[in-house]
Amino acid sequence: MKLSIIIPVYNEEKTILKVLDKVKKVKLNDITKEIILVDDFSTDGTKNILSELKDSSLKIFFHQKNHGKGAAIRTALKHATGDIIIIQDADLEYEPEEYPKLLEPIIENETKVVYGSRLKAIRKNIKNMYKLHYIGNTVLTLMTNLLYGTKITDMETCYKVFRKEVIKDMKLKAKRFDFEPEITAKILKKGYKIKEVPINFVGRKFDEGKKITWKDGIKALYYLIKYRFVD
Repeated sequence: MKLSIIIPVYNEEKTILKVLDKVKKVKLNDITKEIILVDDFSTDGTKNILSELKDSSLKIFFHQKNHGKGAAIRTALKHATGDIIIIQDADLEYEPEEYPKLLEPIIENETKVVYGSRLKAIRKNIKNMYKLHYIGNTVLTLMTNLLYGTKITDMETCYKVFRKEVIKDMKLKAKRFDFEPEITAKILKKGYKIKEVPINFVGRKFDEGKKITWKDGIKALYYLIKYRFVD
């Protein structure tokens, strides 16, 4: 069995090598790892760092223009050959060492989709979330539950894990942070159940490189409503 680890990257020169090191060190028994990085036209030293990596086990792609996180993930998905796919941010907010427990429900055939929930874990995760993001995510998750008849606690989580067949023939259009509501909406509309697993989380502030803003929250709400009625 193969796991495709998708890492969208934009201006993460301080963390990208640390994230890669953590991902490579994760032990997954008989599961092989395919690591796919997509640099979304970084303007710091990230592109140079990735260009200088001499590691044939990595699949690295470079956008010639900044399109957004969603576009970077879509590029990576085109090259993913794993049986299972996981999305990993490059900012160290999420710990790759949690892969085994995220993968377990899928490997055991309990579900085909797993989300790592920051809110189902211990209380410190709430403290580690920037207040505006916590409120925004709570509202968006509530709307997801109301619109799609599900019961999840963290729609905006980075850790989304799914069997490749789940997104087969799925036409994803998102370019930026609207990827989260789009893929969640389309997964639920296809009839898949999302199982959540508690994860730890160390949030960043804007001066530390946090990129998502309240405007992205408004757009996410729009797309949740839109994809409830159209594809």
